[in-house]
Amino acid sequence: MDSFCVLVHQFSPASCIEFQEEKQLAYLVYNASLLFSPTVQNQYHNKYDSNQMLPVAPNDLAFSIHAVLLSGFTLFQIGIYDRGSQKFLKTSICLVSIAMLAAAICVLIAIPKHSWFWLVSCFNTIQVIMTVTMYFPQALLNFKRKTTSGFSVGNILLDFLGGITNAIQMVMQSIDQNSLENLFGNIGKTLLALVTIFFDIVLLIQHYLLYPSKKIPPPPPNSTVVNVELTKEINQC
Repeated sequence: MDSFCVLVHQFSPASCIEFQEEKQLAYLVYNASLLFSPTVQNQYHNKYDSNQMLPVAPNDLAFSIHAVLLSGFTLFQIGIYDRGSQKFLKTSICLVSIAMLAAAICVLIAIPKHSWFWLVSCFNTIQVIMTVTMYFPQALLNFKRKTTSGFSVGNILLDFLGGITNAIQMVMQSIDQNSLENLFGNIGKTLLALVTIFFDIVLLIQHYLLYPSKKIPPPPPNSTVVNVELTKEINQC
């Protein structure tokens, strides 16, 4: 879903996967805490309503576990295989360091007050901010180059479908409870769905309307052989 941050001449795949791992790890901590920690659950109910269902479902946990495992495995491959000229960019390392520093500050604030739900909510917000930093460069690059060549539109369509179904799930839960607490109780998931849908729409408009790809006609058969023979004849002359 976040492969669009792999930009031509700007971001390397290594930097993109580094972002992805940090982002999904923060989301995993939030989902696991709300599902399995009675303390976090009690603090959630105290802030909202004890009759409200938890805003995290098992499918949310499964998604974050799946994303963390795949990102971790990809980072492992980057470490053991030849990367050529690819490397972790200083900008990427700086942004990840800022996110980790922000998370550490939140931990220091939460420990004295035992504000664990507030802490995991901060982690959830951090992953939304990191998502924005991963989508925006691709849209900006498309605007500068006036083309969307270099990334798969199929991934955008799947990403857009995931964002839509995610939003539908939260809306249906809110209707079932006759309350909007499900949307605001998991504001990170809500914002993640909205950010995903927004940037996917931008990228789809760029791809299909603003900068449609020009079809390059395939070379005629045996064109290479003809050119080689023609070059030989010219050299002989």
